[in-house]
Amino acid sequence: MSRILLVEDDHSIADMMSIYLSEEGYTVNLAADGQEGIKLFNKYHPDVIILDLMLPDTNGIELCKQLRTVSSVPVMIVSAKNEVSERVNALMNGADDYLCKPFSMRELAARTTALLRRSALTQQNHQAAAASEPLVEDTREIVLDMEKRCIFIHKQPIDTTYSEFEIMKNFWLHPGKVFSREELLNKIRGIDSFVTERSVDVHITNLRKKVEAEPKEPKHIKTVWGVGYKFEM
Repeated sequence: MSRILLVEDDHSIADMMSIYLSEEGYTVNLAADGQEGIKLFNKYHPDVIILDLMLPDTNGIELCKQLRTVSSVPVMIVSAKNEVSERVNALMNGADDYLCKPFSMRELAARTTALLRRSALTQQNHQAAAASEPLVEDTREIVLDMEKRCIFIHKQPIDTTYSEFEIMKNFWLHPGKVFSREELLNKIRGIDSFVTERSVDVHITNLRKKVEAEPKEPKHIKTVWGVGYKFEM
């Protein structure tokens, strides 16, 4: 049974979310502030964290950043703030999803299930990649294993999100081809909750941090100004 850590200071909303998710078969641990959330995280090691943006003792983004230093557990931010800038900021700081209040309990449960499914797939791929060696004959700095859905940097596997791998796969299969933001967006539409062209820029930034030696001066994932991006081996 999957365990959810719910960090929400509004007791009525927290109780409603907790009851519904429990009825869906999840074990829910409830925290009313960030400090208690950290304690329950360390105690129960949840499979998903649902995190309110505005907490009495901290900001949800700051708490998400703190959690990201020690864990890759999926984090869903819930907030009454629905501006694109808020959603992008959450994604840039480690959140996996962003759900705007008010929301339906069915959508909450569906997104939670999707995060768990994605996390399980990522873990399986990483374990499979770690158990096997990439092609030793391939001396390229960056190598993709399509079957295991894993990126190797200098023969070391790295973790990526589903969307990041999809973007990198298209780069890898078509080196030198210039992709517009819209083209890349269409590759991940239906997978990623953040379906805007700005989302592509965020994913590119995160990919560069993972595959480039100098992310601010990339030699592989290049910006083509006014058009989009291209990949060079």
